Amino acid sequence: MDANVREDPTWVTAILARPWLLPLLRTALVSSYVIGGVTKLLHFDAAIHEQEHFGLHPGWVWAALAIVVEIGGSACVLANRLVWLGAGGLGCLTAIAMLLANDFWNLAGVARLSALNGFFEHLGLIAALIAVTWIAKVKNALGRSQYFWSA
Repeated sequence: MDANVREDPTWVTAILARPWLLPLLRTALVSSYVIGGVTKLLHFDAAIHEQEHFGLHPGWVWAALAIVVEIGGSACVLANRLVWLGAGGLGCLTAIAMLLANDFWNLAGVARLSALNGFFEHLGLIAALIAVTWIAKVKNALGRSQYFWSA
């Protein structure tokens, strides 16, 4: 294979070199968690009912835990500090939600298809949380100013 085919196009390299890219990606990644945590906080009774609907009792404990993880974990990822803790907490919360809310193996028809899709969307979020943790680890090991992921 031609060596030029294996290289990223210059425009891709230019985009990846932008200092604002990684903070933007981290923001996009945790945006649904921030919105979910704030919404649960503002509507705590609904958050309690949501947790109990999925069989998590007492609902107030699980709702409070979800709020802390969604807001606190997002803050860690956004601040690029203790990313392993924030992304890990969000990943665990996502795995629980994935297994409880998207139990496609118990469903049939359109409901099964929807739950199957939701299950793998959640799996993709977990993979992205692992990736952002890995990027933070590599960045810290190599030094902030030397590489495109330094932001």
